[in-house]
Amino acid sequence: MSKSAILSSSIAKKYWMALTGLFLCLFLVGHLLGNLQLILKAGEEGKRAFNEYAYFMTHNPLIKVMSYLTYLSILFHAVDGILLTIQNKKARPIGYAHNSPNANSKFFARQMAVLGSIILIFIVIHMSNFWWKMKYSSDPMPLHSITVVDPQSKTPQSLYITHSDNYFPVSAFENSQMGEAQMEIRNGNEFFNKQVAVKMGEGYKDLYSLTVAFFGKDTNAIKANEQAGLAVAFYVLAMIVLSLHLMHGFSSAFQSLGVNHRRYNAGIKLFGKLFSIIIPAAFAMIPLYIFFTK
Repeated sequence: MSKSAILSSSIAKKYWMALTGLFLCLFLVGHLLGNLQLILKAGEEGKRAFNEYAYFMTHNPLIKVMSYLTYLSILFHAVDGILLTIQNKKARPIGYAHNSPNANSKFFARQMAVLGSIILIFIVIHMSNFWWKMKYSSDPMPLHSITVVDPQSKTPQSLYITHSDNYFPVSAFENSQMGEAQMEIRNGNEFFNKQVAVKMGEGYKDLYSLTVAFFGKDTNAIKANEQAGLAVAFYVLAMIVLSLHLMHGFSSAFQSLGVNHRRYNAGIKLFGKLFSIIIPAAFAMIPLYIFFTK
């Protein structure tokens, strides 16, 4: 039996590939439901809903654990897939005398490693554009603010929103001719009273504006990405690749786990095809909608 750095047999590798793959399918559903807040609700309501979702995803302890499990699953799934591909090629160093791949399997079934590698590259780029900027970038993230009109002076005023539904004037964080700012922002989104050094609240990082600006829509906080057309095209292409990867991977995962019975196979394959089309299509719809309705 062959050895590997991670698992001792190809059968064990296939089990783990199946388990991590199905777990990542669940992640896709959850991630999609959150991302749909970008387009299902309009204006300030949609912005608030998406930024609240982003705040919840980065502060809830259980979600944090699930996030790290997702990162590990992605890495494990990718590395395990590469090892399986190498192992399969070593098992057949000499090709068959007569080989008709089109008759034996579909194209995307034979290119799972290539499709998976493209998806991994997309994930790295995707996370660098959003996740990294929100959590680790040296450039400060804009915070969620709203503009209201003062009923007495009739002048617009910008207010930061806290997760406890309090409001702080943006002007309180800015120096003026009247004196120094009374408030300051620490750790990216924490509001502190400068005089007594007391935390007064915590704002929402404006991931909504970062996302819609990346896909070509101007916001008050961030200008539209000049290369938005290319970004949208790349995103849609990645979703097509994901669809092809899922088209084979979903049903084969159940087979690897031993769920292989004529009573269930047809249903699993049908559900897998629907999942492989609907989920990536819904993901692709989001940047297309933002780009063409800007």
